[in-house]
Amino acid sequence: MTYQERYERWLASTALSPQEKAELEAMASDPKEIEDRFFSMLEFGTAGLRGVMGLGLRRMNIHVIRHATQAFAQVILAEGPEAASKGVAICYDCRINSADFAREAACVMAANSIPVRLFDAMHPTPELSFAVREYGCIAGLNVTASHNPPEYNGYKVYWSDGAQLPPHHASAIAKVMEEIDVFDDVKTMDYQTALDQGLITLLGKETDDKFLAHVLGQINDKASVAKVADTFRMVYTPFHGTGYQQIPYVLGQLGIKHLHCVPEQMVIDGSFPTVKSPNPETPESFELAVKLAREVDADFILGSDPDADRVAIQVKNKDGQYVQISGNQTGVLLLDYLIGAKKRAGTMPENPVALKSLVTTNMAKKVAEANGLKCFDTFTGFKFMAEKKNQLEAAGEGHVIFSYEESIGYMIGDYLRDKDAVTAALLLTEMTAWYAAQGMTLLDALEVLYRKHGYHGERTLNLVMPGLEGMANMKALMADLRAVPLEEIAGVKVTLRRDYQDGSQVDTATGEKTTMELVGSNVLRYLLADGTDLVIRPSGTEPKIKVYVLATGPDSADCQAKMDRYGAWANELQKRYM
Repeated sequence: MTYQERYERWLASTALSPQEKAELEAMASDPKEIEDRFFSMLEFGTAGLRGVMGLGLRRMNIHVIRHATQAFAQVILAEGPEAASKGVAICYDCRINSADFAREAACVMAANSIPVRLFDAMHPTPELSFAVREYGCIAGLNVTASHNPPEYNGYKVYWSDGAQLPPHHASAIAKVMEEIDVFDDVKTMDYQTALDQGLITLLGKETDDKFLAHVLGQINDKASVAKVADTFRMVYTPFHGTGYQQIPYVLGQLGIKHLHCVPEQMVIDGSFPTVKSPNPETPESFELAVKLAREVDADFILGSDPDADRVAIQVKNKDGQYVQISGNQTGVLLLDYLIGAKKRAGTMPENPVALKSLVTTNMAKKVAEANGLKCFDTFTGFKFMAEKKNQLEAAGEGHVIFSYEESIGYMIGDYLRDKDAVTAALLLTEMTAWYAAQGMTLLDALEVLYRKHGYHGERTLNLVMPGLEGMANMKALMADLRAVPLEEIAGVKVTLRRDYQDGSQVDTATGEKTTMELVGSNVLRYLLADGTDLVIRPSGTEPKIKVYVLATGPDSADCQAKMDRYGAWANELQKRYM
């Protein structure tokens, strides 16, 4: 079927409301818009679905939500009646249409006789992971687009361990979506009827209480917080999102007396009116938080993204300016702190392990191993960290105390299998207060770690390639890098090439080719003669190639020079594919 035929099929469907028909009719004389919306479905990957809201197969709307949920339901039903009877948990965030999309998904699951536990209001993503495990559900789904711009929404899927779907289940859902019609093959039912029949039950305070009890169980050193509680001041912002209740609550329970929340951003609003982007990874998102921090003379700023699974921090330097600490640096600090705190508290498990993504700083491995921990790399994404955690602990080969990736995601504790800003906010604040009690800032602590383990610097370059042409360019770039392997980058010799798609690595000096444990992901890694690692991979959720520069050197200036050199190379690479 051509994109024009798909458009006409949608236009003729009785499933569309008059307003939806009007939206489609308005683009009748715009073939490029029709092509963009209907040339194919949104790709269902291991991160589920994510896209701009609007009508069409390549947009997020109730019809695409129903279609994906019907496919998800059929994959669940294929597991057998006992598995299906365990039901699914469904959550949603603050975004426009999120509540409606979640309800539509619940009605499709209910119509397929799969019981649903639906959160009664928006909640943080980590609580969805917790609920899947707590209630023994076969699966879960969350309507969220994380930190994407306001015009986006998404559909994130989980399996029974509380982690996002493994690739084979995601592929199964994608296959069913190809086989069933977006309108004719979807089952749904009335929401109130599903509630009355007990096919949908609502999750509320009882689930919150259980989740928060686990979060508070991660506190290591409340006494040190108490020592500085009268003078320690911090600012928090949820960026209009789901962290606005739980994060202030757990910080209060930790003993933080002077918590100042950004009032404009405590207002729930899926249009995110006070920021260009609700992404705490970008320092400019903290403009209002920094303004408030200056007014109250805060030591520390913390912000969680709209679905409260990622968290970023800023601290005041010696000049009184607020400096953002990167996800790589934050993770290293928190790993080192947790190791020390658990040893001091006598709560360190036997065979402790840390996990990180393969694009995360190599410094984390140095910190772990210097303290007697093993540290393993995984592919990017917490589903892979969850898989490794489950594998190690089931085999009795280690107990994972901390997992993180450079994009400000942290997983702590055994009660969920996803990144979690609620627990991370608690422990980052505890850590900052503990250092304050020692007369140190996090910047001081980071400098100590650099002197001990060597200077490291990391930079992520986003080679944005939007639209249909961009998708083709992204594929061409990765294909070209494989067809003609790089011998040098920015004038520096490549000493080792790793291709995680087939699991191969090649020593360029000898030509020897060996295999790696990690295999099956579209990622290329280059080890360079100056000690830098450079990693290239397409984003799983956005139209861009990501280039990670992981530098080491005798001092910060040397690391900076390397990041600048390879950053310039990456920018030139992008120009060749635009």
